[in-house]
Amino acid sequence: MSRSLLLIVFSVFNINLQVQSQSQLDLLKVKVDSLCKKNKSSMFCKSFKFYQNKEYDSCYIFSGKTLMVETNLMKRDILNYIQGVSAIKKSFYKKAIKNLNNISDLELFRGVKESKLGLIYLSTKEYNKAIEHYLRWEKTNNKENSNLKENAYHNLGLCYLHKREFNKAKIYFEKSLKFIDFKDTSRFIIAKMDLANVYYNQYLDDEAIPLFKEAYDLAKKFSDLELKQNSARNMAVVEKNRKNYQKSVEYYMEYGRWKDSIWNRDKIWELTEKDKQLAVAQKQKEIALQDEQLKRQAVVQKSLVIGASGLLVFLGILSYIYRELKSKNKFITQQKEELNVANKTKDYLFSVVSHDLRSPINTIKRQHEKLKRQLKNKEYDAIDETTNKAIALTESTSHLLNNVLHWSLEQNNQLSFNTEVYPLKPLVEQAVYNFENIAEAKNIELTTRFEASILVKADKESLKIVLRNLLDNALKYTGENGQINVSTYKESEEFSVIEIKDTGYGISKEKLEKIKRLENLSIDKINRSEGVGLGMLLCQTLVKKNHGTLLIESELDMGTTIRILLPNAKSIEL
Repeated sequence: MSRSLLLIVFSVFNINLQVQSQSQLDLLKVKVDSLCKKNKSSMFCKSFKFYQNKEYDSCYIFSGKTLMVETNLMKRDILNYIQGVSAIKKSFYKKAIKNLNNISDLELFRGVKESKLGLIYLSTKEYNKAIEHYLRWEKTNNKENSNLKENAYHNLGLCYLHKREFNKAKIYFEKSLKFIDFKDTSRFIIAKMDLANVYYNQYLDDEAIPLFKEAYDLAKKFSDLELKQNSARNMAVVEKNRKNYQKSVEYYMEYGRWKDSIWNRDKIWELTEKDKQLAVAQKQKEIALQDEQLKRQAVVQKSLVIGASGLLVFLGILSYIYRELKSKNKFITQQKEELNVANKTKDYLFSVVSHDLRSPINTIKRQHEKLKRQLKNKEYDAIDETTNKAIALTESTSHLLNNVLHWSLEQNNQLSFNTEVYPLKPLVEQAVYNFENIAEAKNIELTTRFEASILVKADKESLKIVLRNLLDNALKYTGENGQINVSTYKESEEFSVIEIKDTGYGISKEKLEKIKRLENLSIDKINRSEGVGLGMLLCQTLVKKNHGTLLIESELDMGTTIRILLPNAKSIEL
């Protein structure tokens, strides 16, 4: 009679066979996080997400698809493991064995792989194979948590109990008991019944019956109905075998009550399910009625939609016409603004031509009349001086005309602008060379000091225009026997400087302020009556386009110093 207890106990234990190791899951998660760092949406990462969320059906299917294309060994091992575990959950034991055997001999899976194979063979009642794999698991230096170790030792004990090797079963059940947290009442009750069965099947009643009684007393205080039922039945069988029939009947009656409670619970679940089905059917009827109402409403709504659609089309046409008119008005306004700027530029240029050219042209005319008289009177010594002055005036007038041309091109975005890397020294040297004759004619000492290693990135032609204007101004406002010094040097890692310093008449503070305001001055705000010419405005504009800065320092009768700060080639390229 005692042998029948084994069936009761086994049915209880099999519920608890498949315990997941949290530490193993944590280790896997760390490894997967490192593999999914770059692409979390990959098939591999999605497969593990299903496993982590215990969606085993999806995990089983998705990991199988991923294994067909994945080549990375570590990823294949993880995929085989999670599909194997999913297969165990679905009782696909042959598939689970195939998956687990495909895992390479990595330390991460060595212990858990053997314990999972042991679990499969225990579930299929191949106890020798189960024992073989659990013993291999025991030899590995496994780092599983106590919950998994307790489970593995418990299953080993079950295998030996089925094989009726009671001593070995006792050893592993006792090992299992060491790892149980005493707060885990259900597992503690099961462990007590494990040992009780080992003793009872060897007719060691003195050891077995106290354990059955202890398990029964604990089960009565615990909420698990199956444990209450089976512990009561165990006690009923024990008392029957001891001839204590009255006690046995009491335990059987208690067993019946717990069985009825389980039946009632299941019945309640069944009735609840039926109530749910009735509620769903009722809801479906209500939905059908609502569908009929919605169909009737749809007819009304359809006519409203058609009317509304026609109205929307009409409004859309009006909106399109309005946008077209607005776009045309905007275009006309823009053209008007551009035309206003062009007119202001034209008026300004006419002002320059009529005002700034009148004086030098009259002077050139007088020089030619003077030259004519000198030739007539054969004053050959004076002819050379008069010719040089005429050449200087002609050169200055030519610069003014060039400014007019360049300003006009710049305002109409037709002035070509191409920045490249240039050595600064030859570029400034060439500009200075073009003014040496004029300086000599006015008896002005023109000196230079250049650093040969400076490279700037700028538009060469626009920089030449700036230098010609500034040198022309320096010569124009420096008297005879004066000095002009042109130098270049690197001020910092970011900027280099072209400096033009003269001993000329200088500029008053008021006029200097007006020149400095040119940096943000547009053509329509220039007042020529204030004495600000086109040349300085052009210089400010072109230096700014070269990512540079134009600085002017001057005092009356003390001369003027003009510094052009240009970015070094390296700072621009960065």
